[in-house]
Amino acid sequence: MNNSTALVTGANKGIGKEIARQLVAAGLTVYVGSRDAGRGQRAVDEIGGDARPLLLDVTDDRSIADAARQVETLDVLVNNAGIMVDGRSAVDADVDSFRSTYETNLFGVIAVTNAFLPALRQSTRPRIVNVSSGTGSLAWSTGPESRFPAGSGAAYRSSKTALNALTVFYAQALAGDGFKVNALAPGLRATDLNERAAASAGDPAEGAAGAVRLALLPEDGPTGGFFSWDGTAVPW
Repeated sequence: MNNSTALVTGANKGIGKEIARQLVAAGLTVYVGSRDAGRGQRAVDEIGGDARPLLLDVTDDRSIADAARQVETLDVLVNNAGIMVDGRSAVDADVDSFRSTYETNLFGVIAVTNAFLPALRQSTRPRIVNVSSGTGSLAWSTGPESRFPAGSGAAYRSSKTALNALTVFYAQALAGDGFKVNALAPGLRATDLNERAAASAGDPAEGAAGAVRLALLPEDGPTGGFFSWDGTAVPW
């Protein structure tokens, strides 16, 4: 992967930082996207190698445009930035919680992806990975396969369900240009996403490895899929 370049959004901490670290280890030049310049630089210093800071707030059009102007060619885009601001059900959460969640988890992905498409089109092997969540699986949220508390985290979980659909639509629209576009369920990891994640023993590096696998897919790899961190398919 010499001379290949990647961008990871929300990469100054958590799973995003581990994705950036592993991509650097694989020989890529990696732009570490962060909305805070200081935190981004600290992450780059810790990762080392060919990691580069990139100031990028996925909810700010000007920030996205400024960042896109700094990247002429790109082989891999990992849309990792995500938030969970409200763990309540749909009947208890307020509309503003949904708006702010979707602004980062869905609209931010659209804005960043479209802004960096010209750079990705310069690649002979363009790859896009959208970091989703198993909680966004409708099959895993209903019926006999249900594995999550009924109705909880409606804003976050529905934003990830929408992201899964968006992944399919991008994969279909870009298939003729050689893109591979997939969604990842990284599993519950020890991050600051919420209290449950913070208390988890799940290693962020393990979840990150799933994203790296999708980022480095060969030509015969899948596109338009939803995969767990271990490579198995996740039901929609």
